[in-house]
Amino acid sequence: MALPAPLYATAGAPTPHGGVAEWLTAPDGARLRAALFKPKGGANTARGSVILSPGRTEPIEKYFETIAELQGRDFAVLIHDWRGQGLSDRALADPLKGHAKGWRPFLSDFDLILAQLGARAPKPWIALGHSMGGALTLLALTEGEDRFAAAILSAPMIGILTPGLSPHIVRLLSRLNEAVGLGGTYTWDKRRPLYGMPFEGNILTHDRQRWNRFQARLQAFPELRLGDPTWGWVAFATSAIARLSRPGGVEGIGIPLCIVTAGEDRICNSGAAARLAARAPNGRHVDVPGAHHEILLETDARRQVFWRAFDDLADEVAPR
Repeated sequence: MALPAPLYATAGAPTPHGGVAEWLTAPDGARLRAALFKPKGGANTARGSVILSPGRTEPIEKYFETIAELQGRDFAVLIHDWRGQGLSDRALADPLKGHAKGWRPFLSDFDLILAQLGARAPKPWIALGHSMGGALTLLALTEGEDRFAAAILSAPMIGILTPGLSPHIVRLLSRLNEAVGLGGTYTWDKRRPLYGMPFEGNILTHDRQRWNRFQARLQAFPELRLGDPTWGWVAFATSAIARLSRPGGVEGIGIPLCIVTAGEDRICNSGAAARLAARAPNGRHVDVPGAHHEILLETDARRQVFWRAFDDLADEVAPR
């Protein structure tokens, strides 16, 4: 029997209705948190389910607004904390270090969550992944995951912007640091954890209200915080990107695939994501002009570009 897990609400961001969170245990013993939300009209009204995979640092709670919007479209939502963030087990003794040990454990966790909770998620399934979650969703599809009817990715981590250093050099540096036992140390870009950063000058969103709402949640629940990545995380990210770039990978994804990029993304490479979309047999690309990296936390007008793309995709595979 699954053990219940908490969901953290604040006054400005209540928990969407009909949500139940549970703990799952991975084969290596890591404890993972996942949650399932029913549509607003109840399970019998569901058009299908959206499997929502957040980006790096992002807990389930960051997507409460998005979950409610999907429920309003008559979808159930299955969302999870990747290992190493949210309330899932952290990889290192220092919980603020954003660490990873390759991409395979993430895909194993993804399969576990679908296997254990998927029976309660009505089909058809639409995958929705942001940034790191978008890259891992795409990687699962290239590795043979065939339970989805469609996928839409928000600013997926198809390439990481590293001004002054080529991606090849960054990958070599990460592998070298891992080889000499420094995989668990911060990269040269160590900063404060995301909590406490000022809105002015941020490169995630133009929307002050949504920024403040999430900052308030991190202040209320510090266990959700995550800091900068380690060299081990960079090694994971660059190896996952290299795996996605291999010939024949994306070309084998036959389902409708929509990649939405941010016009002012300074974290992930929008051009690389657009080129990857063009390689998929049923791929399409939508750009959100003027958007920073966090498209789903952007201003209303910018978010609507994403939602139009989502609705077009959903009407195609899960008509009302």
